[in-house]
Amino acid sequence: MSTEAQKSDSTVLYSSVAAADGSPFVEEPVSYDAILLASFGGPEGQDDVIPYLRNVTRGRGIPDERLEEVATHYRQHGGVSPINQQNRQLLAAMEQEIARRGLGLPVYWGNRNWHPFLEDAVQRAAADGHRTLLAMATSAYSSYSSDRQYREDFARVLGQNDGGTGLGHGDDPVTIDKVRLFFDHPGFIEPFYEGVKSAVENWLAEGRAGNEIRVLFSTHSIPTADAELSGPRDREFGEGGAYVAQHRAVAEYIMARLREEILGSEGVGWDLVYQSRSGPPSQPWLEPDVNDVISELPASGITAVAVVPLGFVSDHMEVLWDLDTEARQSAEEAGLAFMRTPTPGIHPAYVAGLVDLIEERLQGTPAAERPHLTDLGPWYDVSRPGDCAHSQIDFRPAAAGVAP
Repeated sequence: MSTEAQKSDSTVLYSSVAAADGSPFVEEPVSYDAILLASFGGPEGQDDVIPYLRNVTRGRGIPDERLEEVATHYRQHGGVSPINQQNRQLLAAMEQEIARRGLGLPVYWGNRNWHPFLEDAVQRAAADGHRTLLAMATSAYSSYSSDRQYREDFARVLGQNDGGTGLGHGDDPVTIDKVRLFFDHPGFIEPFYEGVKSAVENWLAEGRAGNEIRVLFSTHSIPTADAELSGPRDREFGEGGAYVAQHRAVAEYIMARLREEILGSEGVGWDLVYQSRSGPPSQPWLEPDVNDVISELPASGITAVAVVPLGFVSDHMEVLWDLDTEARQSAEEAGLAFMRTPTPGIHPAYVAGLVDLIEERLQGTPAAERPHLTDLGPWYDVSRPGDCAHSQIDFRPAAAGVAP
């Protein structure tokens, strides 16, 4: 099948030849010639904040006055989100690991909502002669904004409408595949486990009993209707869809390993909690809120709480504000010892794991040989029909998947 046929086919958009038949796993080598690091983006100065928030909320008709209320979180940090600098560090770390392995692949970084934009990154890659790109998005879990929207971004950028570059068309088109979601890859989980283990060990060493310690695994809340639509249509994940199931499976793995490795930790309990809700009160979002749970812990005899930012790959503004500020304050008010464990950031295991995922696609590693630490994985290379739909938005073209 030619690349042009792939592009026009109703089931697969802008994919490499190997991914064009719609099989869930690409188990043959693919000669990718560049990596696309795709992220959310964030402002880098006070003047950037409102334009950035307009991009994030585009199409929702939110007035600047309301955006300014959200902007206060950024204003308190000089109008700078940490995410772009973290992506620069991740980019450098990935380049170093890719070079160490002799893979010879350049990495181009582009954002959805702020400079450098994805359009610019893809255009730079194309100008440098690269045509078969493999995208690595800085999101590990299934949901519209963390998975499908990136694939829509890729299709839009390659297309000829809505400001697209048109690079996915013509006789020598650019294609973009996407690595599988890596929520249960060992390299992603290891930094979280180390943080939980350190916090619990320290509190046990202080003389606290295991049943005085609670671990709260926190992730971004999303509308309940969208959570139910996360994941493909042909799998049943229970309440909250794949989004909740994936987070819960990772938390269960971490706590089971903790019980095996730390004597006396059997009594340590845990909860999956949510943060950063932004929808109207009338719209159901995933609960419980991390602050509400913290306030109730003393009544259960808890004296120490470790909050694990399980849904985040690095210290985003939501981590700095919602956890380091608000959750910490909630713990202080409840009289609890508090620890926020690290995000993966540029932890060596995480960086190595990301490059493992790249090599997996370069080599066409069979699905049965791919590392994963939960029963839900390994996740798909080519997204399945209906995967990560949005409850209020019709299906739009999306690369690296089968229609819709």
